[in-house]
Amino acid sequence: MRKKLSMIIALALIISAGCASKQTAQTTDKPIVPPTNPDRQYVVTESGTWLIHDMNRPAPEIIQPGDAGGPPSDAIVLFKGDSLDGWTDNRGNPSKWVCRDGYMESVKDSGPIKTKQQFGSCQLHVEFATPSNVQGSSQGRGNSGVFLMDEYEIQVLDSYDNITYPDGQCGALYGRAVPLVNACRKPGEWQAYDVVFHRPTFEDGKVKVKPRFTVFHNGVLIHDNVELEGGTTWRGPHKISDFRPHGDKGSIALQDHGNPVRFRNIWIREIKD
Repeated sequence: MRKKLSMIIALALIISAGCASKQTAQTTDKPIVPPTNPDRQYVVTESGTWLIHDMNRPAPEIIQPGDAGGPPSDAIVLFKGDSLDGWTDNRGNPSKWVCRDGYMESVKDSGPIKTKQQFGSCQLHVEFATPSNVQGSSQGRGNSGVFLMDEYEIQVLDSYDNITYPDGQCGALYGRAVPLVNACRKPGEWQAYDVVFHRPTFEDGKVKVKPRFTVFHNGVLIHDNVELEGGTTWRGPHKISDFRPHGDKGSIALQDHGNPVRFRNIWIREIKD
């Protein structure tokens, strides 16, 4: 009889714990402090307070990852190779960049091209190719850039057998952070950046939370949660910009640096700060 009674009590406790986890999920404005029990651990989340391995905990949204290189089903496609309709020049006019054969290409003296849509923290995928006909050296060879929020640059450069200053080579957070390795492919071959970017915030004209970057170049980690100490704008041979206050969102921009660099398969996923 005692054994049966113990089993009934244990079953009742399990059922009540499940009900309690469901109830806590409905109230997220004030996290519930779970009871102390060394055999039962809880975690407090935005969706509620849950037992470890709780079957009632909300599961992640299901998306389709797409083919290698994406885009996944929840991405915003910025450029798929057939139109520059979602892009403008630096003054909001149609860009003079060329769109053909599934890619866009910079045109000398046309200025940057940037998205009409604006973004903050995000996951960004960009594919690029520097010219197969190699000309110039150092910064004059396959030079361009990918800008987050139209402000923070990941350098694009032909750094395959090409010596330049390390904080300005391909993959550098320009003037701020040297890539962990040089993962460049040969000139003319398609390459890819996969970027996780957390935007900065400002208060009273000063940076409150600094921007952070994680970057993969051709699938290789080259920046691991790097926090920028200032801006990435060129100010002279041995100078760089400080932070400039800006809004919560900005354009994705690609640089015209006088070299015909190509871009394709550009997509983005917005993420929470």
